[in-house]
Amino acid sequence: MLGNCVPPLPTVLHRYRHILGLWQPDIGPYGGLLNVVVDGLFIIGWMYLPPHDPHVGDPMRFKPLFRIHLMERKSATVECMYGHKGPHNGHIQIVKRDEFSTKCNQTDHHRMSGGRQEEFRTWLREEWGRTLEDIFHEHMQELILMKFIYTSQYDNCLTYRRIYLPPSHPDDLIKPGLFKGTYGSHGLEIVMLSFHGSRARGTKITGDPNIPAGQQTVEIDLQRRIQLPDVENLRNFNELSRIVLEVREQVRQEQEAGEGPAPHREPAVKDPEGPPAKASKEAGPGAEAAEQSSTSGQGQPFVLPAGVSSRNEDYPRTCRLCFYGTGLIAGHGFTSPERTPGVFVLFDEDRFGFLWLELKSFSLYSRVQATFQNADAPSPQAFDEMLRNIQSLTS
Repeated sequence: MLGNCVPPLPTVLHRYRHILGLWQPDIGPYGGLLNVVVDGLFIIGWMYLPPHDPHVGDPMRFKPLFRIHLMERKSATVECMYGHKGPHNGHIQIVKRDEFSTKCNQTDHHRMSGGRQEEFRTWLREEWGRTLEDIFHEHMQELILMKFIYTSQYDNCLTYRRIYLPPSHPDDLIKPGLFKGTYGSHGLEIVMLSFHGSRARGTKITGDPNIPAGQQTVEIDLQRRIQLPDVENLRNFNELSRIVLEVREQVRQEQEAGEGPAPHREPAVKDPEGPPAKASKEAGPGAEAAEQSSTSGQGQPFVLPAGVSSRNEDYPRTCRLCFYGTGLIAGHGFTSPERTPGVFVLFDEDRFGFLWLELKSFSLYSRVQATFQNADAPSPQAFDEMLRNIQSLTS
């Protein structure tokens, strides 16, 4: 239902018509995903939330943050929907075409009779689907408490910046878009997968104190396909590490020589069942590899190497393609960020994974299936500029 409503005629003339679409709230490192839609007689801002950790395949959750009475065009009534006491007085200010802010005028409606402890317990059940006693990992408890303290101080008084869905091209490896991903103790986060010539990028729409929202979490080199060893050898982490580090060394040597990757070069590891995969500039870097995969049957068996941790053990046991990539890691507060080697694992059209070599960790991503209106970029250049803008906010 959400996002699929056809706007009635009054929307065309409504003073708040420009805020329809997707937005990212400025909530420090945490970010978020707001979808503003016409819903019946209202314009409603729905905050989209990932499913409860670690159930990455479950549908998104959503809750209303504000609503605007649609039939009142000039002095429309704005209501804050935050909290548990029903709609109350709010305010929206359009800062500029791609930015607006919300303010609650009755924040006492957000308070609970049991004080902050009750508010925390309620937030925890909604955010994580459990109690603090159910979470035995001490570091995870600290991260959760930190997020509650940080995010609750805003009281729904937020600034939002417009974001666009990535443009798609027939030669893309899979359809770009939004995905839910596992990030260890930080829980599930929302990532936008986009394609840029010979590379794919995953940009965080929601983030954490280590890698904030807006940063590029993973980058995939679509011209460096990796052929995994057979399942028994794949269980050996050192064998996979050797393969990936060979590719990284090749990248380093080319960078030092001032060369770009050769478009028809043989990969570091050859496919034992046929000739090396080649990337075609004419057909798009992912198209030929995807075609080869589709004609080779059901793909190849996949299993995580011993010692690699995963929040979700229910990952697919067959993959279609793998590519060399890098993942961004950093200390708390986005200190000492660095790109480290890893493996991008394509399972199917709606699922992929990234194996972080240095962290010995695996992130599983599942496509957000919701349909969003008024979210397409007016041009590829506008989308690229949007990516740069949201990244600069946390750099």
